[in-house]
Amino acid sequence: MKHEQFVTSENGVVSAFVLGLMMTFVVCAGLGVDGGRLVASRLELADHAENAARIGAQELTELRSGEPTIDESQARTSASSYLSAYELDGEVSATSNSVTVTVNREIEMTLLKLFGASNHLLSVTRTAEPSDQ
Repeated sequence: MKHEQFVTSENGVVSAFVLGLMMTFVVCAGLGVDGGRLVASRLELADHAENAARIGAQELTELRSGEPTIDESQARTSASSYLSAYELDGEVSATSNSVTVTVNREIEMTLLKLFGASNHLLSVTRTAEPSDQ
């Protein structure tokens, strides 16, 4: 009786598995790296928006009358100067009671760009009001 040998071809199966694992690791690393950069950038922009709004809210008039109000024009100028000093893109609006600053920045993806992720636009808005406390 003759023994037949069955030859099965599994060439490339291990390579496909390793490739799949490598892609998974790169995506996880990309989420960690790019996600971390997004969180850090959001916190930085929030600090800048808050600081610019506070600077604008310090532009008060009518202090002696007991009812101080914000000088809207000067508040916008001061907050915009702050943004310019830090080379930030943003918008400033002011009323007699508050100053609102929105800061925008486009964050470039690094590792996730390999998988088609585009740049991400962050936008943070903060408002400040004068306080006597």
